Formats: sequence, structure tokens, C-alpha cells
Amino acid sequence: MSDLRADTKRIRECSRALQRIYHSFTDRADPAADYSAAELGDKRVVDAFGEFADNWKIHRKDLAGKIRKLGVITWEAAKSYDAIDAELAAALRRQDARAGGGSR
Repeated sequence: MSDLRADTKRIRECSRALQRIYHSFTDRADPAADYSAAELGDKRVVDAFGEFADNWKIHRKDLAGKIRKLGVITWEAAKSYDAIDAELAAALRRQDARAGGGSR
């Protein structure tokens, strides 16, 4: 029989970090906003930056959804590991009580 160990505290930390990343992805403004040719040096750079921003918005939404989903999965995994551990411990305590009670 192999030993299964899950660091549920670490899994929850991972889930919270993913949630922060998700919010960072969804709360960020347009990366091309508020930049002018004077700041970037050339209108072509501004246009390229704007094109990047348009593509980024599309991909950011997709990535944010995947990050959110992974955050939920890790949170639920930690909950499941804890629940299984508690159920197993309770079952073992019941078995120990039955074995101890029957040997007297």
C-alpha cells in the first residue's frame, strides 16, 4: 500500500495565488491606454502597441478563465483531501473502538 500525502495548506495557497492572478488579469486596464507617440517615440510604435493590446484582450480573457478554473479545482481538491482524511480517520477510530471493545 502506498502512502498518499497531500499538503492541503499548500494547495489552498496555490488556489489563492491563482485567484490573485485571475483578478490581476481581469482588473488590468488596456496596456495601450494613455500612451502617445510622444511617449513611445513614433506613431508606428503606438499602432503596434494598440494591436498588441487588442490581441492581449482576447487572449487575456481566455487565460483568465483557465486560471480561474484551475483555482477552483485546486481549492476543491484541498477540500476533498481533507474530507477523505477526516472520514478515514473516523473509520479507523471506529474500527479501533470495536477491536478494543471486543477483546475485553
